[in-house]
Amino acid sequence: MRAAVLHEIGQEKLEVLDDVEAVGFGPGKVRVRVRATGLCHSDLSAMSGVLPQPAPFVPGHEGAGEILEVGDGVRGLRPGDRVVLCWLPACGACPACKRGQTQLCLAGFMNAGTPNFKRASGDVFGFAGTGTFAEEVVVDAGCAVPIPEDVPFDIAALIGCGVTTGLGAALNTADVEAGSSVAVIGCGGVGISAVQGARLKGAAEIVAVDPVASRRESALKFGATKAVSPDELAEAKQQVTGGEGFDYVFEVVGRSATARTAYENTRRGGTLVVVGAGAMDDFLQLNMFELFFDEKRILPSMYGGGDVLRSYERAIALWQAGRIDLAGLITHRVRLSEINEALDQMRTGTALRTCIEI
Repeated sequence: MRAAVLHEIGQEKLEVLDDVEAVGFGPGKVRVRVRATGLCHSDLSAMSGVLPQPAPFVPGHEGAGEILEVGDGVRGLRPGDRVVLCWLPACGACPACKRGQTQLCLAGFMNAGTPNFKRASGDVFGFAGTGTFAEEVVVDAGCAVPIPEDVPFDIAALIGCGVTTGLGAALNTADVEAGSSVAVIGCGGVGISAVQGARLKGAAEIVAVDPVASRRESALKFGATKAVSPDELAEAKQQVTGGEGFDYVFEVVGRSATARTAYENTRRGGTLVVVGAGAMDDFLQLNMFELFFDEKRILPSMYGGGDVLRSYERAIALWQAGRIDLAGLITHRVRLSEINEALDQMRTGTALRTCIEI
């Protein structure tokens, strides 16, 4: 089958090959025909080495498709079912799952070190244990989550990661209070989803911050009340909050520099929500006095900070009711053969989210 492969960490281009085989099918597994996948900045981070990932590997972790085959012991799934792929399935038995914090379950990470594919030249891994830039994937049955028939594959793919992460940061992690002031730093697909989540919760002011003009314009369409460049954030803070700082600031970039900016623009007693996935050697510096004196809450948000399956259902219900716009997030549609063009668009910030049709 065809798949896009990165041969070595640090390379910027993927090679679309037609000699890749999905492996590992057996009891408890399902084989899925991928129909659509999103291109997320985390894929770029894995390619560059910011996020740990063995190579060679097939990027992609937010995908949707239909089940081709189910292994022995699989219940509730059958060939032909439409599914969204969950890259972080919950085992249901570990301490985190028993506490109701299924987004912190480590079972999914245990599969990340097992090759998902192979070629004649050797094993090939899948990013985050999936690897959706391929025509087919074999995953644990828990990774394949059924979706309603009326949910298009491209919409479902977005729900698989970016939308769930951004919405959940506002709805679950921050639990934004109605009438509050919000700033969102980084307005790609995840940041825009955080904007929509803050709007759903009734935030009075939502300031979108991004260096790319097209993203700022998009943020206004999705519910932001003001959109500014990073250089204009100080002025927006003065205008909106009288200089006090925002009630909630979402950092959706994954860098210590922007996290520090987010902290400084959060009011005393306010909430900083860290949504971006950063590097292990990038450290955020805070002094002990400001931590004590400012009493700002710092809340990391992993995969939306809530039960993933429930978050999928909520996102679908909100989309079906017209309360959130998901189709508008897809600003570019490409075929798998055009994957490198999509990567370039993501790097330059010209695309909110690219849908790759497999």
